[in-house]
Amino acid sequence: MDKTTWKRRVSKAPAECSSALRGHCILPSDTFLAKGSATLDKLKDLCNEGKEHPSTLFQLYTQAVLDITYFEENQLVDEDFPEESSLQKLTELIYILSEPEDLVRECSINEEVSSQKPINILGAELLECLYWRKGALLYMYCHTAKERSEWLQENIATFKKCLNDGVHYLMKMLSFRCPLQLDEDVSLQDKDTATLLSEGIFSDTHLLAMMYSGEMCYWGLKHCGEGKQQSLESIDPVSSSDLGSRSQSISLDFQETGRNMLTKYVAVCEGPLKGQAWNTTTAKQMLRYFVKSHN
Repeated sequence: MDKTTWKRRVSKAPAECSSALRGHCILPSDTFLAKGSATLDKLKDLCNEGKEHPSTLFQLYTQAVLDITYFEENQLVDEDFPEESSLQKLTELIYILSEPEDLVRECSINEEVSSQKPINILGAELLECLYWRKGALLYMYCHTAKERSEWLQENIATFKKCLNDGVHYLMKMLSFRCPLQLDEDVSLQDKDTATLLSEGIFSDTHLLAMMYSGEMCYWGLKHCGEGKQQSLESIDPVSSSDLGSRSQSISLDFQETGRNMLTKYVAVCEGPLKGQAWNTTTAKQMLRYFVKSHN
């Protein structure tokens, strides 16, 4: 992609994103929507000027996407994920949240940009936000959908696909920053903090991602059967396409993945975070289910 094409693509992106999302918005004065819209307008001006470094433009676009989609996600949660329309809205949001990383991959305007990966352009924090939001959105959707017994019975393949994609997104979110290697060159007075960093836990969100992943695997094993399964496209091509081309095709081992995530979650909560109000009761109950189902 040459520079002219790239500028045209980025210039169009704000309008595409804004148009797609504003069509659903009921409260245009919402703080996040207003903030995101202002960022999109600023981005368009910067694209026209052509003076900013591409990484700055990518980061601005990503922040605008995060702000505006947050508004829409809150609407879905407040409406308790309407059965007749929420899956389509979910698909649209995941598509838009995937757009910043896809755009970076598409853009090859010069050696400086084309040789760098999305993490070098967007940074770990923004990428973590994008994947966290996709994974957490699917977690909340599945949390609601699993209680709709008739829908679940008729759409088990779609439910399983949502779980699979959600866990993949959360695991990806946890992979962007390498755990801190503790050695003689690293000096941390707080041993608990050092332990958390060595486990790759840099925030509360990282810990929640572990719990959400484990819980989604538990739902998968409980409602969809055994963890080791075939490619999801071979189960139901229609349900796979419902979530768009970016959805994951390789099915997880729900049992192994869930057990690993929850074991680590419990160890951290009862170790370096002991006494910090992190509850492990539900995680332990799910771990016992994993052990029972394995025997």
